[in-house]
Amino acid sequence: MFGIGMPELLLILAIALIVIGPNKLPDLAKALGRGFAEFRRATEDLKRSFNEEVNTAEARDRLLQEGKIRSPDHSPEDAVLVEEDAASAPSDSSAAPHPAPEASQAEASQAEASQAEAPQAEALKTDAKDSAHD
Repeated sequence: MFGIGMPELLLILAIALIVIGPNKLPDLAKALGRGFAEFRRATEDLKRSFNEEVNTAEARDRLLQEGKIRSPDHSPEDAVLVEEDAASAPSDSSAAPHPAPEASQAEASQAEASQAEAPQAEALKTDAKDSAHD
């Protein structure tokens, strides 16, 4: 633990007790504990977000290589060719509809989440304005 042994730790605690005082030392310890917990949560959220982005990029690259999705930077001529191919393909009424691409499902989920968060964000803004005026 940072090269601090038991005697050094006891000395630091004794000095903190003398400087801060016995009344405020528990409050300081609680505040430090909350700060460390918040920092740990933030780093875990950052790691989770980073891993999700990496997994999404890997899945997108794999789908691009398999030809299941097209690159977003394809030209309009490509879109015309795709429409012509779809029009010339034989139509089978018994065929099941194709599922929606993963990207559109993700966009729909994000839109729903942002709509759900909008009232909460507005309430926080209102609370912040009220406390600023006090």
